[in-house]
Amino acid sequence: MMRKVLIANRGEIAVRIARACADYGVRSVAVYADDDAQALHVRSADEAWALEGVRSAQTYLDIGKLLRIAHQSGADAVHPGYGFLSERADFARAVLDAGLIWIGPPPEAIEALGDKVAARRIAQAVGAPLVAGSPGPVDNAAQAVAFAQAQGLPIAIKAAFGGGGRGLKVAWQMDEVAELYESAVREATEAFGRGECYIEQFLDRPRHIEAQVIADTHGQVLVLGDRDCSLQRRNQKLVEEAPAPFLADAQRTRIHEAARAICMKAGYVGAGTVEFLLADDGQVSFLEVNTRLQVEHPITEETTGLDLVVEQLRIADGLPLTLSQTPVPHGHSIEFRINAEDPGRGYLPTPGRITRFAPPAGPGVRLDSGVESGSMIPGTFDSLMAKLIVSGATREQALHRARRALREFTIEGVASVLPFHRAVLNEPDFIGEHGFGVHTRWIETGFTADLDAAARPDASDEAPLYRSFMEIDGRRVRLGLPAELLGARVATNPGGSPTSHEPEAPVPHPGDVAAPITGTLLAWKVDDGTEVQAAEVIAVMEAMKMETQIPAPAAGVLRHLCRDGAGVDAGALIARVEPPDPTPG
Repeated sequence: MMRKVLIANRGEIAVRIARACADYGVRSVAVYADDDAQALHVRSADEAWALEGVRSAQTYLDIGKLLRIAHQSGADAVHPGYGFLSERADFARAVLDAGLIWIGPPPEAIEALGDKVAARRIAQAVGAPLVAGSPGPVDNAAQAVAFAQAQGLPIAIKAAFGGGGRGLKVAWQMDEVAELYESAVREATEAFGRGECYIEQFLDRPRHIEAQVIADTHGQVLVLGDRDCSLQRRNQKLVEEAPAPFLADAQRTRIHEAARAICMKAGYVGAGTVEFLLADDGQVSFLEVNTRLQVEHPITEETTGLDLVVEQLRIADGLPLTLSQTPVPHGHSIEFRINAEDPGRGYLPTPGRITRFAPPAGPGVRLDSGVESGSMIPGTFDSLMAKLIVSGATREQALHRARRALREFTIEGVASVLPFHRAVLNEPDFIGEHGFGVHTRWIETGFTADLDAAARPDASDEAPLYRSFMEIDGRRVRLGLPAELLGARVATNPGGSPTSHEPEAPVPHPGDVAAPITGTLLAWKVDDGTEVQAAEVIAVMEAMKMETQIPAPAAGVLRHLCRDGAGVDAGALIARVEPPDPTPG
């Protein structure tokens, strides 16, 4: 039986796992990147160890570091959470090879289902309906274009070894296929460490329905229920609910049976989710399998009374499932993802410090949070701060309680998606007065509320940690000190992220290009000194695992004022478009 669990993750899910470990009676070990040194999850675990780095590849994706910390801390089990390495078979195998307990499905099941192409083949073998797709990952943008030409638009370009909307792009025009393919590869590489992408036909305006599956090592495979996750923005879910409303009995049965059959065929063990698309004509189409815990697992917990994380720990210890048959759901539950994004500015991510975090309470209200007042939201990782879960005896009661809870919720210092959540609860398409009108692109095409832009958070130039060395009794010891303890700002942060603070132009210029977000200048799309057209994409910035394209404000000659890879604050001047030289003669 396990005694101590290394949590190979961060944020609210790391807090959630630490609490489940305490409930199960085992100790927990947190890990943290430099930017997370003072994060809530660090204090929620029984002990915490530094990963000594900033970006994902240096920290939460570094298998060697994680295994070393597991050994040093005396952990005998590893829980990957979701995202990062949670769907990497090589990580699961490395954990097992190190003699540790892996809290997740077997590496073989992750390979069979986590590889989206292989998962399609399994789904086809058990009779699940499928849209047309590439037979395997495509090697380059030219192959992506060829698929689009052969099958028609729109197409979805998807990370073969990922999930959660990372590395997923939808192309509606032929001239954007190549660029979106390259963007999907970049996002997949950053989020999952692998950039392979495959292509499928994209169903326009479908609902997103998923089934929660759990299986033990004794041959039991149960479907615990279903969820609707159709309210999405940039392929990122914002609102989920269980059970999925407005489903016909035959559709629900088809989804449950297909989900169970797919997991049985793959020899699945642990918690997993089988996702489907539901088209306007009622056709159910298999989408993918997430071989991990889902962000939205709390709404299934609320409607089944089962603690899914504790259940994962039990399964990893070889114990049978708590339940012996699929439960009848009780009540209705809705989850609202509280992201640090500004819906009034096109959902731009807004890293910064939370000055006030005052969540709601009362009957039917649960909060899973990775932040509190004073928490710093880094631009390096996901924008999810917390999850508000509201439940009621009926969907109508859950909606009433959700309106009250969202009115009570206050977050200051950074922008949040709370204004969107409050507005969507008054939308007839979501309420379902005349049927459920929400689909996966409804926010982009059907949501008409005018949301005000939030005040930009103040720029922060503080280094999270200053790393140095000292001697104790002649032994050289490496230290990481919070910058504020040094009594002054630290100009450089060895091992930290580069930060660029460009001076503001004394006089505004019509060709000024300001950073729309606080983040990293990922790449210039146009070389310095090149003539550009108005609205032409000249650069791409990245923050919180989301890419933002930057257009030219006017026609002219582009002059770079910032280098690739630099960190910049929102509003900082990164380029200028100068009028072209007059033509001689």
